[in-house]
Amino acid sequence: MKHSKELQVVIVLGPPGSGKGTQAELLAARLNLFHLETSKIIEANLSNIKNGDFVKIGGRKYFLTDERKLRHSGALMSPPLIDFWVQGKIKELRKESKGAALSGSPRTLYEGEQLVPVLKKLYGVKNVSVILLKLSARETIWRNSHRKTCELLRHSILFTKETKNLKKCPFDGSKLLTRKDDNPVIIKNRIAEYEERTVPLVSLFKEQGLKVKMVNGEQSVVNVFKSILKKLKT
Repeated sequence: MKHSKELQVVIVLGPPGSGKGTQAELLAARLNLFHLETSKIIEANLSNIKNGDFVKIGGRKYFLTDERKLRHSGALMSPPLIDFWVQGKIKELRKESKGAALSGSPRTLYEGEQLVPVLKKLYGVKNVSVILLKLSARETIWRNSHRKTCELLRHSILFTKETKNLKKCPFDGSKLLTRKDDNPVIIKNRIAEYEERTVPLVSLFKEQGLKVKMVNGEQSVVNVFKSILKKLKT
């Protein structure tokens, strides 16, 4: 397949609350990419499910009510299922000649081992970059326990003096909600999962020849974005 220099993929990696989705959304707008947000894919596939609903992958059934329980507990869902959903979307985007900014995938070595070869084949290794956002555990817990998400389009609303008392999304007017997995106990579980299962991806990315750039995620949103753009140019 012929690769286009104009088609690129940026994987935004980082702990919970590091701003992966926000930065991927900004990159998508600036670089004309599709924002592939894994959490939205998951939410779409888990909405309106019934007991007994499953997805069959490689001869194994993944029951969606069990996957939803994992998600709500702060544990990572089954990697083969997430990979199945994400790869399907990636292949669809490539057929439409679109690049992508990924937030939330891959999250495990299994997903990385499955997804990276596909990205390299479809887009070319030189067109795939990884941004690693660095954030302390303390900041992760504070951010996640204070953030809200809008009911309609799932916008994440950062906690500031200006947004502290907001009850409706400033973008679409829908009700602001607190995610079920955004409480301190579950957040600590998610941090542990990130350290144990996601951080090892960095070594895999480097072994696969991908460019991995580290960025301080504790800056303001605009400064993180500026840092990312600079890193992508180097």
